[in-house]
Amino acid sequence: MFEAKRIKDECVAWIRQFFAENGPDCNAVVGISGGKDSSVVAALCVEALGRDRVIGVLMPCGEQADIDCSQKLVDHLGIRHYTVNVQAAVEGLKAAMPADLPLSAQSITNLPPRIRMSALYAVSQSCNGRVANTCNLSEDWVGYSTRYGDAAGDFSPLSRLTVAEVKEIGHLLGLPYDLVEKTPIDGLCGKTDEENLGFTYAELDRYIRTGVMEDEAKKARIDRLHRINQFKLELMPVFEPKL
Repeated sequence: MFEAKRIKDECVAWIRQFFAENGPDCNAVVGISGGKDSSVVAALCVEALGRDRVIGVLMPCGEQADIDCSQKLVDHLGIRHYTVNVQAAVEGLKAAMPADLPLSAQSITNLPPRIRMSALYAVSQSCNGRVANTCNLSEDWVGYSTRYGDAAGDFSPLSRLTVAEVKEIGHLLGLPYDLVEKTPIDGLCGKTDEENLGFTYAELDRYIRTGVMEDEAKKARIDRLHRINQFKLELMPVFEPKL
């Protein structure tokens, strides 16, 4: 049994301790996508620090079909928020690339989350903030994040919690049901997370916590994704000279 209340309370205490040690007068800055992860992180920060010390940043890239979910979250929590449309920055960087170097599909996909993280840090450094990472364990396990994009941040409340566990905490925090249970979509290629991954989060969560996966093809895919994406969770390798 996952003890949602105990874990939630311990996470709130951990956030308070982080800020006590890394900026007692700083604000938590959270990129608000309108999904469960950013909603839960923002709500945890509100409980830990008070709503006056939590800043939400909405970052559409042009028109965002579900921007109303982001607005609903900041209204529900009553937190200060800013909107930074990153489309011009994304298109500007594309246009600045050399004509003889066409961007790969992967580069184009990962550009918006990296620009969004730049925007988050610009807001944070202008508002005496610390940037919250909103990734969860399930996404991290298979590398479903962008290095130096949404995988970045100054503190991470959810990186050791699966999707199912994050949802339990979201309901415990009293967040709107539709935000907690919203189908996760990467917002980049028009597909759901599970369509991109080739397995459900329920299957992944169960495998992470129990090691059980009856479907050998899915097990092999999860193991491969976990293996090749480990570098995203590690510090950059550094040469250590023997002086």
